[in-house]
Amino acid sequence: MPTYKTQGVCSSNIQFKAADGILHEVRFERGCDGNLEGISRLVKGMKVTDVIKKLEGIRCQGDTSCPDQLAKALKLYLERQDTAE
Repeated sequence: MPTYKTQGVCSSNIQFKAADGILHEVRFERGCDGNLEGISRLVKGMKVTDVIKKLEGIRCQGDTSCPDQLAKALKLYLERQDTAE
């Protein structure tokens, strides 16, 4: 599972599993457990591109948030997928 090092949020890392454009699993390390578990459950089974559209730009205690960091991680994942092909 890819691991994304977060910046500017309580969570320190995000791990996720995606295949065929669908997000199958998301795990946040540290942070607000209930909220992050809720986000993880809500995005499970969604298209990666849809998750990015819904979460990108959400702000919390600054110019980012855990949902925004997930969107950034997924964008980076997609960029790496494109260059691998």
